[in-house]
Amino acid sequence: MHHANHYYGHSRILARYCGLDDGDSPRIHGYLQHGWNIGDGMAPDHDFVPGVPLLVWSERTRRRAWSLGRHTAYALGAPWAYLLTMMPDDTTELRRGTIWYPFHGWEGQDVLGDHSRLIAQIQLTEPGPVTICLYWQEYQSRRLRHRYEQAGFRVICHGYRGDRWGNQDPEFLYRQLREQRRHLRVASNRLSTAVFYGTLAGCEPAVYGDPMQLERENPVYGGQARIRREWPDLHGEQIDVAVARAAAVAELGADRLLDPAEMRWLLRWPTEKADR
Repeated sequence: MHHANHYYGHSRILARYCGLDDGDSPRIHGYLQHGWNIGDGMAPDHDFVPGVPLLVWSERTRRRAWSLGRHTAYALGAPWAYLLTMMPDDTTELRRGTIWYPFHGWEGQDVLGDHSRLIAQIQLTEPGPVTICLYWQEYQSRRLRHRYEQAGFRVICHGYRGDRWGNQDPEFLYRQLREQRRHLRVASNRLSTAVFYGTLAGCEPAVYGDPMQLERENPVYGGQARIRREWPDLHGEQIDVAVARAAAVAELGADRLLDPAEMRWLLRWPTEKADR
């Protein structure tokens, strides 16, 4: 199985939904989308075997993949959307404040930007307590964490996404969901997976501030310019919640979730635990 299928515990969430052992999920036949993007759903730095199915989140993404010549793409819905069906929001805790996700780098590229200016804008914009959620790579920087803490923000990290079949963290999305449900708002300086996740989980979204840059950033499929053109209503300090939720449902495929039997058939999984 491609190692990216395990990122953020995706394969285990789908196994749990299908009634299988989520501690040792079966091999997925295909490449599972692990983050939102405006292309075919796959990471542009990964190599793929032609003909192997692309398992994308939404019908919009499937159509984009088809237009790019990827005719073996199937829409099944984001694992996040399935997690929400398995963990209904039954808390009585009042949501407070904002969870803010600064745009981050990754193992192959650092992010370049003015965090001091971003901090100042967050302080001017957010009325309630603010939780800053850093990607693990930025969280490891004691200096960067301290800058946000000095501003009076609570600073957290959801965990490590996993890498090359090792260092897996199946609790990542569970922690993210618990945190988002504590907050009234979700915000970032780029329209991103976390913003769509938070919107679907009931947060009021916002996208504002310096979008920052990745080192050697490749504006694949049109980059930030295209995102702002295509989703202008999803940018700003205050966003229409109904519009944002409709977009989140469409981009995460929450309107076309499969039932467990359909999911097992698509992923070529056994029908029961005893069959393994």
